Amino acid sequence: MTQAPAAPAKTRAQISARTLRKDPWWRAPAVTAVALTIWVTYATVHVFIGHWYWVPKYHYLTPFYSPCISGECVPGSSSLGRWLPAVPPVIPYALVSLPFVLGFRLTCYYYRRAYYRSFWRAPAACAVREPHARYTGETRFPLIMQNLHRFFFFLVILISVLNTYDVTQAFRGPNGDFGFGLGSLIMLVNVILLWAYTLSCHSCRHITGGRLKNFSRHPVRYWIWTQVSKLNARHMQLAWTTLGTLMLTDLYIWLVSAGVFSDPRFFN
Repeated sequence: MTQAPAAPAKTRAQISARTLRKDPWWRAPAVTAVALTIWVTYATVHVFIGHWYWVPKYHYLTPFYSPCISGECVPGSSSLGRWLPAVPPVIPYALVSLPFVLGFRLTCYYYRRAYYRSFWRAPAACAVREPHARYTGETRFPLIMQNLHRFFFFLVILISVLNTYDVTQAFRGPNGDFGFGLGSLIMLVNVILLWAYTLSCHSCRHITGGRLKNFSRHPVRYWIWTQVSKLNARHMQLAWTTLGTLMLTDLYIWLVSAGVFSDPRFFN
């Protein structure tokens, strides 16, 4: 009786190349890095300027300064009052909301993927070796803070309500009665898309129906879950679109407030 020969020991393939991919895999993370850098630079500059964020004639307040709670806020721009004494712009006038909005975006599942790949190269693309020698996931500081995303979600809901109030004020004319212009419509579209992005969040989908074991016993929550799931399928597109509408809204109000051009009015 002959004995079968032992199978040779298997070793891991030794590939010296960073990747064997021949397609331009580097293009997507490079474009993402450039786009995010431009947006963050623009937002940072205007947040700390402390000017050109409010159009008193038409009640336009940029989302970057909402709510304006500093004692330095111009009259009429503080819908919730001035909570802080007069401080220089080195402290953002919307200090009460910006940290939570930033935290929500930074911990968003899509944005995590975007900046992990584009800035940290962890990894830059599928089948591309990452430059890091060790991998600990999101189990250590500071990445363990990513688990706060669901809590940021609840806070951002309140901020979205406040942004919605700002839009209602933008539909007032110089005399306080109903009226709207191009700026009103830009702000309205921005808030609608911000709501869509917020409600398309994976945490929102889990909250509405993630723990249900039997959908038939919870028809209302099941319906809500299906609608959120439809939005969730567009979460990536909404993440990018809202960055664009936020910048557009802020830039428009900035230019009108600075007197570069006048807001075209459609009514009152």
